[in-house]
Amino acid sequence: MEVKKDIMWRVILVYVCICLFGVSIITKVAIIQFKEGDMWRAKAKSLTTQEFVVDASRGNIYDTGQNLLATSLPYYEIGMDVNTEYLERLSDTDFNAQTDSLSLALANLLKGKTSRSWFQDFRKARASGDRYVQVAKDVSYRQLQLIRKFPLFRLGKNKGGFVVLQTSKRERPFQLLASRTIGYEREAIQPIGLEGAFNQYLKGTSGQRLMQKISGGAWMPVSDENEIDPEDGSDIVSTIDINIQDVAEHSLLLQLTKNNADHGCAILMEVKTGAVKAIANLSRTDSGTYAESYNYAIGAATEPGSTFKLASLMAAMEDGYITLSDTIDVGNGSTKFFDLTVKDSHPPEKSKMTVEDVFEQSSNVGAAKLIYRYYAKNPQKFVDRLCKFNLNVPLGLAIPGEGKPKIKSTKDKDWYGTTLPWMAYGYELLLAPVQTLALYNAVANDGVMVRPQFVKEVRKKGILIKKFLPEIVGTSPMISRKTIAMAKKMMEGVVLKGTGKALKSSTFQIAGKTGTAQVLVNGSYKDHNKKATYQASFVGYFPAENPRYSCIVVVSAPSTGEYYGAQVAGPVFKDIAEKVYSGSLDLHKEINAVLPEYAVKAPAVRSGSLQDLRTVLSGLTIKTSGAHDKSGWVGSQVNDSVTVTLSMLKVASDLKKNIVPNVIGMVAQDALFLLENGGFHVKLNGSGVITRQIPEAGTRFANGSTIELELAG
Repeated sequence: MEVKKDIMWRVILVYVCICLFGVSIITKVAIIQFKEGDMWRAKAKSLTTQEFVVDASRGNIYDTGQNLLATSLPYYEIGMDVNTEYLERLSDTDFNAQTDSLSLALANLLKGKTSRSWFQDFRKARASGDRYVQVAKDVSYRQLQLIRKFPLFRLGKNKGGFVVLQTSKRERPFQLLASRTIGYEREAIQPIGLEGAFNQYLKGTSGQRLMQKISGGAWMPVSDENEIDPEDGSDIVSTIDINIQDVAEHSLLLQLTKNNADHGCAILMEVKTGAVKAIANLSRTDSGTYAESYNYAIGAATEPGSTFKLASLMAAMEDGYITLSDTIDVGNGSTKFFDLTVKDSHPPEKSKMTVEDVFEQSSNVGAAKLIYRYYAKNPQKFVDRLCKFNLNVPLGLAIPGEGKPKIKSTKDKDWYGTTLPWMAYGYELLLAPVQTLALYNAVANDGVMVRPQFVKEVRKKGILIKKFLPEIVGTSPMISRKTIAMAKKMMEGVVLKGTGKALKSSTFQIAGKTGTAQVLVNGSYKDHNKKATYQASFVGYFPAENPRYSCIVVVSAPSTGEYYGAQVAGPVFKDIAEKVYSGSLDLHKEINAVLPEYAVKAPAVRSGSLQDLRTVLSGLTIKTSGAHDKSGWVGSQVNDSVTVTLSMLKVASDLKKNIVPNVIGMVAQDALFLLENGGFHVKLNGSGVITRQIPEAGTRFANGSTIELELAG
């Protein structure tokens, strides 16, 4: 009996435990279903669906003439959901009937994969239950429009499994032109150029799109629409003129190649506004070609050499120590300061030179002696004056990477007794080319230094939202009118009779300064073979009498024997200046005022259509007389000083009578029109104007006859 009771209690206990366990399961199910249901459904959804960022299309970058420098072009990723799970799903009938045709169409358009391979991939994916098959990446909009019409895909997303994801790529229509200045903006990489500096305007606002995770780990959009549409970025209009940019880069490339130089740069800037019209940077690659890999014009702070003599002499002029007519004894072009020697590149023609001569002939000895004479007892005064020219601080450019200038102070540990005379002609200090240009531009701008600018305005869908005005650097003016006048006269003299004579132009006047500096390489001005590395430069402005543009060209490490600024950098400056001048009609002098005799003398006129000749001569305001039949052809002409007298040819009447007309004096185009319409086969020899014809005028001919015309001149 006791055993039976014991067994019964155990059975009851097990039963109760099972019941309690069942109740707990039912309770948990109820809690999950009714109380925690929303939470768990949201969690499940989060594992299979996710909001993805949809990047906005970046704004365009234009040059000053509205030419595209950078733009975002749409590209597409094409995929196929071979096992759609929607109400209007891809049916077996449609899939089996059209997959073969779809495969053939894809193979013909995309290449690289046969139609059989496409067919097998689609069949295999559908049979194994896979959802997403990637068809192509980086598909253009034109290709997308074609693919939309392919078999199956034309049925759309639900019935045909057609999936499209849009992306964009940054493209530069002018390829490498101004590429470093245009720059780029990439995540986790220091921004470069306009793309980086103006990213806040260009980037736009990102959107969101709901994507679903399907078999195979692929993500596919839930719908064709974005949950939040992206807002495209604004456009920026740069100051760059792509036509001048092309000339600058091409000319710089020619000089770098000719002189086998390591690298070089060029900048062209508007004097009044500081708008940078062209900025070229080229350096030699490992393959021996040249490409834009670094913005030397902005970032490379080096010892400028002789171009700094302008700042040195202007400092002494501004402090009242010197005028252009003051003299200095340069001896034989060599002198010592303590234990170091300063030399001129060429022995001077005379030992006694004026200040103007020192600048025009680029005398290192003269500049060093002048500055040492007046500032040796108080060198900090010289330094302070240079700082008032804003040479000790960056210009604060909009685009990143500006090199840090360095003007030594007497308080610096590396200030030596020789520092002052060495600074006088551009050593023991650092300036980037753009900073040197800003100084020369300030002289051209009557003492007002403006900050170089790279962007004119920002536009949103064509509407102006921000305009960038010229910005003045430092005090204005930073130099007196008296000093400016002397500086301008010195720079004009450099091109008229000094070291820059090679830049002299017959159509407009250039003012500027040549520069030739030895470059430090591994802490020394000479390598192990005792050879020096040079930097050649030319900086100035034009036209000299009314400065509109300033420009600097720097060529580093030429290695073919030439290294002087006028010969190496000067040709690039001249090419740029002539391009700008030729395209700026407002800079040209009145032709009539220069050549009045051409305005009254009538030109010689060739035989031809009277109506055409009257139109041309009337447009040139040249009087005509005689020959009143508007439909006729003009023969011989007699000219006086102001009138062209025309006489008629009997061409039409002769042809009607089967008589060979006189076409001597005509151009081939007119003669061919007349004779071929008159029934002749024409044979031409030579070029120019018809001087002889066979058969001669006045003889009879039969329809289809051949006439031979000889041309010359």
